[in-house]
Amino acid sequence: MAAVPHTRPAPVSPSPHPALSRRRRAGQRAGRRAVWRGVAWIAVTAALLAGVVAVNVAVLRRNVELDELSRRRAQLRAENAALASRLASAAAAARIERQARERLGLVPADPGQTRYVDLRP
Repeated sequence: MAAVPHTRPAPVSPSPHPALSRRRRAGQRAGRRAVWRGVAWIAVTAALLAGVVAVNVAVLRRNVELDELSRRRAQLRAENAALASRLASAAAAARIERQARERLGLVPADPGQTRYVDLRP
């Protein structure tokens, strides 16, 4: 095997054109700025998306509450209708009895005087 002579790398000499070096540094700075702008846009977009998600969750919760309240309202309306019906029938019986007494002179029968007829053969 042949020995490879050890060579030193050539020394880096300053750029013959200092303007090129400045341009290169300016380009690197512009690249870094572009990266930071991109990161900033990603952060802003993420924050906006998080806000949209939070608003959607709040709307969903309100819709669930609204559904529960609508169900409860329907139940209360049904109960009110049933109570109104009971009230109407109770008032109707009292009204009929009053009119029978006033217009026709009828009186309720005494339970002791009531007789029943058995019609079975």
